[in-house]
Amino acid sequence: MGTSLSRALALFVGLFLVVGLSAAQSRWVLSAGAWASGALGGALTVYAVTGSRWWGWPSAMALACGLGRDIWAVAHAPFVAGTSISASAVMLLLPLGMACAPRVRRPRLAIAFFGCALAVAFPLLHVWSFGSSNYARTADRIVVFGARCYADGAPSLTLEDRVKTACALYHEGYAPRLRMSGGPGDGAVHETAAMARLARALGVPAHAIEIDETGHNTWATVDATPSGKTLVVSHFYHLARIKLSYRARGRDVFTVPARETRPVRGTPQFVAREVPAFWWYWLRAAIA
Repeated sequence: MGTSLSRALALFVGLFLVVGLSAAQSRWVLSAGAWASGALGGALTVYAVTGSRWWGWPSAMALACGLGRDIWAVAHAPFVAGTSISASAVMLLLPLGMACAPRVRRPRLAIAFFGCALAVAFPLLHVWSFGSSNYARTADRIVVFGARCYADGAPSLTLEDRVKTACALYHEGYAPRLRMSGGPGDGAVHETAAMARLARALGVPAHAIEIDETGHNTWATVDATPSGKTLVVSHFYHLARIKLSYRARGRDVFTVPARETRPVRGTPQFVAREVPAFWWYWLRAAIA
């Protein structure tokens, strides 16, 4: 330990933990208390700056222990279904990388390349792992995020899958109300009208459906969501950004990925878009 690459890795993780301290945005990496995460982030940052092994080895071991604890906790959590364990498991590569990073002839170039790779891989891992996990539990309402509605009023497959997933949660007794949030469709039919019509066809009574026609984007839907315990339904690649948005508003929600009838065309592009979006939303949440 003490190589340029290990210090670069420590700086990346340390700053992530410290900057995200105020809004607990680092919790998906380490679920320890906010101040414990912040202290560990500070220790990693000191090691990155000084290169002292007295800071490096204890910090790497503490990070490894924290991640191991998270892996155990998620594996035994009764309310989570999906791949959340993968995030903490793969993140164990961070302290391992700090301990085993080799010396290189051109450290600045290697650090720049490694930093860019981390900046891309980090949110991709989060989007996949967090978004693929089902955190369903009882709530006051289920918020369904809108998607494209065609000119003839028919919902797109994306929108249909989201509504069907939410209706299944309603019939399973997770919440007494569905809240349809979206913007204008391609034609005269609003996204929310198509969503409500499909929900009624799936057996949800009209009195249990709320309409939010102001949901032109993620932030608008978040701001219009009433207080109370909330479940959110959208596609897996969207859920991490939704979670960050609610946290930026001082709220916590529980996410459920839409059950896809078949893979949505353009999913790779949607996932790629979430890389810059993750950092932008994460920074806004941390500042807020």
